[in-house]
Amino acid sequence: MTGKKLVYAIVLVLLTASIIPAQAQNMDISAGTLRLGVFADADSLPFLLAERDKLFTQEGVNVELLRFQSAVERDSAFQAGALDGMISDILAAMLSVQGGFPVKITSLTDGRYGIAVAPGSDLKTLADLAGKPIASSRNSVIHYMIDRLMTEAGVPEDKVLISPVPKMPIRLEMLLSGMTSGAGLPEPFLTNASTRGAKVLAATDDYGMGLGVLLFSEKSLKEKLPLIEKLYKAYWKAAQKINTTPDSYRQLLVDSAGFSKDAAEAYRFVVYQRPRLPRPEDIESASAWLVTKGLIPKPIAPQSLTDSRPIQGL
Repeated sequence: MTGKKLVYAIVLVLLTASIIPAQAQNMDISAGTLRLGVFADADSLPFLLAERDKLFTQEGVNVELLRFQSAVERDSAFQAGALDGMISDILAAMLSVQGGFPVKITSLTDGRYGIAVAPGSDLKTLADLAGKPIASSRNSVIHYMIDRLMTEAGVPEDKVLISPVPKMPIRLEMLLSGMTSGAGLPEPFLTNASTRGAKVLAATDDYGMGLGVLLFSEKSLKEKLPLIEKLYKAYWKAAQKINTTPDSYRQLLVDSAGFSKDAAEAYRFVVYQRPRLPRPEDIESASAWLVTKGLIPKPIAPQSLTDSRPIQGL
């Protein structure tokens, strides 16, 4: 194990004991159960619906959804072996592999991330944000999203000013109070910002940018592939239900996905697509970005990061 991998592993071990939720501590994953780490957000909505409507049971698989409040908690539980898989992002998958924890991306999840500007702002385009602070966590999928969208808008790299604000609620309040010109946000924070006067300048689904993913450990893919295939069948049934009558699930956004009532009413549903892998060029782009940031030593080949077997039968 290299020095960087060793440091990464030690940090995760130290974090795990104190921050893994009680539901995931001292837990051996049984052979007949899939444990999936999720956030209460729009990415997870089809899984939350499948749980509520017992679609997993109908497909003959026992799925436990473990809800987490932060990526650190979720990742620590995963590294500790308390999860088979989790909703994550392309960059986190690469960093996990680089840290010595083998995972495979099995599909995109159709999540949404975006860039918003403060209420009352006269900024109308991404180009207008050149040279102005944009609140985000550094070296994260949100940071990457901002860089990609700003580059596509023709903004030079040295004019993209990231203001580091890791905690999402603080980032949202800073945006709404005008303490930052812009902010990178996922759902439901993006819609919450919009309902409170902020303007969304760009969102990933408008650009065809797939970043949110479902991934599983290589161990679980080896030992539980039939169960993962059944999970995907239930997921796709739930996703199609939402696509058919999205307004029927606004209350589910409030009850299970962390949306306020106003945000649920204003939310623009994503159109969930049949589970598919990220495009190789999207993985290559994210990999190259991590290399430029010094977070991985060399690019990661797309084929080494993905496994299409769980979705082939859909």
